[in-house]
Amino acid sequence: MRRYLTTLRLFWGTSVAAEAEYRVNFVLALLNSLLNLGGGLFGLFLFYRTGYQPGGWSWEAALVVLGIYTVMDGVCGTFLVPNLSRIVQLIQDGTMDFVLLKPMDSQFWFSARNLSLWGLPNLAFGLMMIGYAAVKLGVTAGALAHGLLFFIPGLLVLYSLWFILGTLSIWFVKVYNITFVLRSVLEAGKYPLDAYPAGFRLVFTFLLPVAFLTTIPARAVTGGGFNPGLLAAAFALGVALLVVSRAFWRFALRFYTSASS
Repeated sequence: MRRYLTTLRLFWGTSVAAEAEYRVNFVLALLNSLLNLGGGLFGLFLFYRTGYQPGGWSWEAALVVLGIYTVMDGVCGTFLVPNLSRIVQLIQDGTMDFVLLKPMDSQFWFSARNLSLWGLPNLAFGLMMIGYAAVKLGVTAGALAHGLLFFIPGLLVLYSLWFILGTLSIWFVKVYNITFVLRSVLEAGKYPLDAYPAGFRLVFTFLLPVAFLTTIPARAVTGGGFNPGLLAAAFALGVALLVVSRAFWRFALRFYTSASS
């Protein structure tokens, strides 16, 4: 474990040093995050401008949902996108062999090799939005901590789905386009799922677990009460998907054709 933590520090240190050379990109990323945030707030405004509350969610509670989504999008931009896109790139270049021959776990390498600074504005804006809405709602520290606990299984679900899609590139080289589809579907999490028709709620809960990424944590933050059963179910789903992603990666490697073979 100590060796992997040292490796992770070296990975992220070199990534930050490389990214810091292009400071204008950070300004552009900041502007892009502000525009995306403005678009999300405008979409919410269209729902609430007439006094209508989708699914019974107040304006401040909906801001918590949007804030959690923005944080998750920041996680994608900071950790997932710069790493999992490498799977497709290395397979296309025929250089994945060099990763598989390294004296470390290949899934760890593909999941943690790079870190991008350009997703940090979304992380910051999302946390500020959650904090602002929590103050307006008078959320207690316990309720906020309870909601933040749901972030852990949510991140596991998000990572596992991305890695499973990235693994498909061993068979379908251009599968990276599917990750854009997944990211578009996850945008449904910008708004409380209670606002969607019943059929969509079923899809976003059981087929694509968007509810576990945004709505369920937001409900815990905004006064849904401590629900140990739901929290245990969220952790079970996150761990199960993580195990599936690991097993699927090891299975897929059996079909990988080395560039030197």
